Amino acid sequence: MKIQKSFDDETLGAIYVVPTPIGNLEDITFRALKILKSVTVIAAEDTRNTKKLLNHFEIQTPLISYHEHNKLSREEQLLARVENGESIAIVSDAGMPAISDPGFELVEAAIERDLKVVVLPGANAALCALVGSGLPANEFYFYGFLPRKKKDKEAELTRLKQLKATLLFYESPYRIKDTLSAINIALGNRQVVLARELTKRFEEFARGTAEELLTWASDHELKGEFCIVVEGSDTDIEEVADIWWSHLSVVDHVNYYIDDKEFSSKDAIKQVAVDRKMHKREVYQTYHVE
Repeated sequence: MKIQKSFDDETLGAIYVVPTPIGNLEDITFRALKILKSVTVIAAEDTRNTKKLLNHFEIQTPLISYHEHNKLSREEQLLARVENGESIAIVSDAGMPAISDPGFELVEAAIERDLKVVVLPGANAALCALVGSGLPANEFYFYGFLPRKKKDKEAELTRLKQLKATLLFYESPYRIKDTLSAINIALGNRQVVLARELTKRFEEFARGTAEELLTWASDHELKGEFCIVVEGSDTDIEEVADIWWSHLSVVDHVNYYIDDKEFSSKDAIKQVAVDRKMHKREVYQTYHVE
C-alpha cells in the first residue's frame, strides 16, 4: 500500500502531468503555465509542437523528447532527475498525457519508486465530445483508437457490444468511414455522434444513426481528428448471455456454420444474417473483404 500526499513537502522532486490545449490555446490553465515555467525540464511528445506552445506564452523551460519510440530509454533518465530533487513536466501534443498518448509507463515507474506524481486537470477531447454529444454521460467507456485491421476492429466492437455505457473512440479522418461501417455491422444501427476539430474554428458535431452518418461521411471531405460517441446497448446482459454467438465476430460466426455445421459459405452467410438481423450483403462483404 502506498500513500502520496502531493503537497506535504514541495521541496521534493515531482512529475507533473500537464494537459495542453487540443486546439484552442486559450484553454491552457493558469496553473499549467505556472508549472511549465517552474519545472526544470519539460518532457514532450514532439518538441517542435510544444516549442510553438511555449513560444506563444513566452516560456523558456528546456525541452526533452519523450515519445512512443524512445519512452523506455528516456524513462530512467527522467526518473533519476526526479530522485535528485528536480521537478519535470510531461506533456503530449494535445490533451492529457497517457490518454492515447505517451505517459502511462513513466507514471507507473514513478509510483513504483515512490516518487510524487501530480496530475493537472485540463483539456481532453473525449470528454468534450461526450458532453456535447447529447448521449448519456452518467456511464461511459473510453476505448481510444480501434485496431486498424478490419477483422480485429470488428472483434473488439463485438466484445464491447453488450456494454450499456456510452462508448468513446478516437479515429483519424482516413479511417472514419471504415470504422462507421464496422460499428454499424457489429453494434447495429445505433445513435452515433461524430465530433470533429474540437475547440477549433471548424468544430463540428454530426449526430444521427450509424447508417445516416456513414452516408454523410461518404458525401463529405473529412478532415481533422474525430471523436466517435456511440449509444450504449439497450439489451440486458442476461439476454446477451442467451445468444450463443454473441462473443463471435461475423467472420467467426460464418466459419462456425461452415466448419461445424458443414454449411456452404452461401448458406452460412444467409444464416448469420438471420441470426444477427443483418442484410446478407453486409455479412458477405464483411466475410469476403478481408
